[in-house]
Amino acid sequence: MPKAKAHSGASKRFKKTGAGYKHKHANRSHILTKMSQKRKRNLRGTSTMNDSDAPLVDRLLRS
Repeated sequence: MPKAKAHSGASKRFKKTGAGYKHKHANRSHILTKMSQKRKRNLRGTSTMNDSDAPLVDRLLRS
């Protein structure tokens, strides 16, 4: 039986940590002029994924 491959798109977007999955925020690529500074500042960096979404990413990453 061949080994199941991980979803290559998901493997680029999510990283497994002890607390769950780490991911970047959406809406930070273009048309940022109409967005407030506060909103852009809060979208910086990474955050932990919600626990309800973790099984979906588990299945994509085959972990």
